[in-house]
Amino acid sequence: MIFQILKMKNNPHNPIIIWLLTGCILIFLMVVIGGITRLTNSGLSMVDWKLIMGMIPPLSEQDWIETFSAYKQFPEYQEVNFMFTLEEFKAIFFWEYLHRLIGRVIGIVFIVPFFYFLIRKKITGKLTKQCLIILGMGAFQGFLGWWMVKSGLVDNPDVSHYRLAIHLIAAFLTFAYTFWVALDLIYKDVERPNFSSMRNWVSVLFIITIIQIIYGAFVAGLNAGFIMNTWPKMGERWISESVTAMEPLWINFVDGIGGVQFIHRYLAYVVVGLVLFLLLKSSKYELNKIQSKALIALIVVVFTQFLLGVFTLLYAVPVWLGVIHQVGAFLLLGVVVYTASSFRKT
Repeated sequence: MIFQILKMKNNPHNPIIIWLLTGCILIFLMVVIGGITRLTNSGLSMVDWKLIMGMIPPLSEQDWIETFSAYKQFPEYQEVNFMFTLEEFKAIFFWEYLHRLIGRVIGIVFIVPFFYFLIRKKITGKLTKQCLIILGMGAFQGFLGWWMVKSGLVDNPDVSHYRLAIHLIAAFLTFAYTFWVALDLIYKDVERPNFSSMRNWVSVLFIITIIQIIYGAFVAGLNAGFIMNTWPKMGERWISESVTAMEPLWINFVDGIGGVQFIHRYLAYVVVGLVLFLLLKSSKYELNKIQSKALIALIVVVFTQFLLGVFTLLYAVPVWLGVIHQVGAFLLLGVVVYTASSFRKT
């Protein structure tokens, strides 16, 4: 898309669009590395937060020994990784360090150009407010990351799945809003047929997709993908007994491994059903080229993501497949945002 924008020489917002889309790509990379960090159980390897000095990794053997000694003071080493060697610790440290480093790079990439564009008066009015919202969301995301890690440094050597979900969904929403603002600038002068009914249903799809992503984070946080690795049934039943094993009933669907997996499984059918409904409904309208392409992309991505989810479950979440499934969720949200943008009022 960036190369396409470079050809649009008549758009005065090209530098800002490229800046915003570069931010989107970096957030995507951040989510991928975050998924690897989670699936390799690397997230608690860095036990402190240093905004500036944290950019410098251990450089000498003595630095590594001191960093490893600090890690030994916390529950994950004491209860889970007590047999770890220094070399094994270095392996998990790498992913968490890379994850945080990219977060800092994203901060620089968003902040420095923002002030440059502001000083040069390339950003004015509504766009200034939108960019400030993006910066605020990014800063809050950094806080959420450390808040999540802290939950695994107290008693339980694992992060809270609630905090994990909030951290993940904040990243997805930051991407979604940044992409939305960029798309508004890209297609600012493009006429779009006003189909309010389609716009409303795409909004519903967006909300359901967000809820599905939250439950994906719950599944990851509770390691719920490692049980009932069958499809389409949950073991021998359509609704496993474990789904309602806890009291009161509602707690199963936020804290129960079976209940969380149940919601994530069946909400996938709802997402697919909504996309098919949108495709059927769109046949009644005379769509423009952007809207047609958006719906085609939506149907391709949603079925690909559905199949990835099935295989991720059947193979009990190998790291590579778990990461691809998370990438699929990111792409799905991106296509939903693109579709919503194609139907927004001009």
